[in-house]
Amino acid sequence: MNQGDQKSETILDAALPVFVRHGFRKTSMADIARAAGMSRAALYLSFSSKEELFRAGSARAHARAMRKVEAALAGDGDVFSRIETAIAAFQRELIAPFAGSGDAAELFETNMALARNVTLAARAELVALLAQALTNAQATGAITLDALHATPADLAAIIVAATEGIKDAQVAGHDLLEDTRLFLRLLRKALSR
Repeated sequence: MNQGDQKSETILDAALPVFVRHGFRKTSMADIARAAGMSRAALYLSFSSKEELFRAGSARAHARAMRKVEAALAGDGDVFSRIETAIAAFQRELIAPFAGSGDAAELFETNMALARNVTLAARAELVALLAQALTNAQATGAITLDALHATPADLAAIIVAATEGIKDAQVAGHDLLEDTRLFLRLLRKALSR
């Protein structure tokens, strides 16, 4: 990693807790510069705006999350355990950092406004990876989708949609991890032979 990349990483690392604490609208570039231990002028050499910085942070977080999802799905264990680990990694990287913020809804809305394409691409990749894991499990006879009259891709899309709904409920006070585990236990029950 070159010096410019290290500087950008330092800034992005410093910016996340500032956004969590103050929300997007109330966070200033001066706040981020202070948290990163640099001048505003130095910050502006790396990121020309708060929006650019937020988008870069979102892109980095989504890329990290997808690497962890891929590793989880390629790991050991039955398909349900691997899916649970993959979904937990996705949530831990992309949802949990904002969960404690009083401005979580604003931060998620800002993400969709500034990094919609990044977010939607990651979701599509998540669906594809889950569909492949389910296809492989179905091919080996580990699961059956016959009673559901659904394809692995259909089921993968429902899993991702359900986790989105669980995320929204979590913002309203539900426990993200426990609600996700309950959903995945239901899934295991429905698909097990």
